[in-house]
Amino acid sequence: MASPASIAKHPIHSMLVAFPIGLWGFALVCDMVRLSGEGEIWSTLAFYSIAGGLVGAFLAFIPGFIDYLAIDEPALKRIANFHLSLGLSSAVLFALNLWLRSRVHEGSAVPFLLSIAGVLGVGLGGWLGGEMVYVKGMGVEALDRLARKLEKEKKQKAGAPARKSLRRAG
Repeated sequence: MASPASIAKHPIHSMLVAFPIGLWGFALVCDMVRLSGEGEIWSTLAFYSIAGGLVGAFLAFIPGFIDYLAIDEPALKRIANFHLSLGLSSAVLFALNLWLRSRVHEGSAVPFLLSIAGVLGVGLGGWLGGEMVYVKGMGVEALDRLARKLEKEKKQKAGAPARKSLRRAG
């Protein structure tokens, strides 16, 4: 199935997910550096990385959801449901993380723990996204064209013997 949310046949969702993944991963690194005692600037960097990741996640969600609505294969839909759930859960964890950063004291490990949980969720969600694309072929136009071609050939072969038998009978 080719992606319905694409630009020049390139799926938009896969272009945009790099932003939240990278920014949230960087926020986790910033939290680790901050906890090692390197200073408050790392908390600020983590804060803005999480905020930027949330914006990126929202932007990636829109074409991802359009693609999700186009899935009609049950096995692929199950994977997509889990992928969607993990992505949304991770975004909620990072939104909570962002909110808590202004409410807990500077040395608190809570934001760090939320960053770990969010990055693990995004990582597993990304793994499932890769499963849908690289194993199941979602969004790969060449596979879509090949499937249509094979279906057309199958229909032609199925119809050919019936015509021959009608000619013999006539």
